[in-house]
Amino acid sequence: MSIPLILITNDDGIKSPGLRKLISIANSIGKVVVVAPDGPRSAQSNAITLEQPIRCDRVTIDKGRQIEYSCSGTPVDCVKLALNKILDRKPDICLSGINHGSNASINVIYSGTVSAAMEASINKIPSLAFSILDYSLDADFTESELFIKKIILKSLENKIPNNTCLNINIPKSIKSNKIKGIKVCHQASSKWVEQFNERFDPRGNRYFWLSGDFIIDDKTETSDEYFLKNQFISIVPVQYDLTSYESIDYVNSIFNNE
Repeated sequence: MSIPLILITNDDGIKSPGLRKLISIANSIGKVVVVAPDGPRSAQSNAITLEQPIRCDRVTIDKGRQIEYSCSGTPVDCVKLALNKILDRKPDICLSGINHGSNASINVIYSGTVSAAMEASINKIPSLAFSILDYSLDADFTESELFIKKIILKSLENKIPNNTCLNINIPKSIKSNKIKGIKVCHQASSKWVEQFNERFDPRGNRYFWLSGDFIIDDKTETSDEYFLKNQFISIVPVQYDLTSYESIDYVNSIFNNE
């Protein structure tokens, strides 16, 4: 295989430790070009910038071999700009992350990390979204580093289906319970039960602060949440086609006389 061109982005911002770790791993595999937000863009999902200009400037964050750009837009903006204005050819793979915090189960629909990878998959580019179940900026990647490199290499060597990206979540490093392996699985059934805490600013104006509880409804032993709980890396193939194919006939039966 010739030296692969690797596009990297994220939603935690260009200085995020998770992004820096992913860059260092990818530098050992191919030519790396980074286009990432200039600051945190968590929970941006598929958002794109329409009503203000997007700035994207060449930067140097560390001494790695990568070429880097800092972008004022969303994670999806970063991928769109990379493909349209920065890269001279289509990358061989797009990597997004490593996100600090879970993007397993229902979190996938809110995730800027996964949506950036999904944007690449729309353009027929193999794409991987990496997240670790550790919000700390001091998250330990030592145990997962070899797994991450293995997943990237296997994804380059083997054809990932078009229109599909891999949502990869990594359990938090626990010294007494190491990562056991990799499991390809399905997204767990879960939901957020939101609460909006009502507060008032010093001028007496009301505002709300979002919080809530994460509820896992899935009791199966085949979901991403199950395997993460048991110290496996989970890989869920996801796609941007949101059609509920199993519902088409039923919904058609409701409206077929209209």
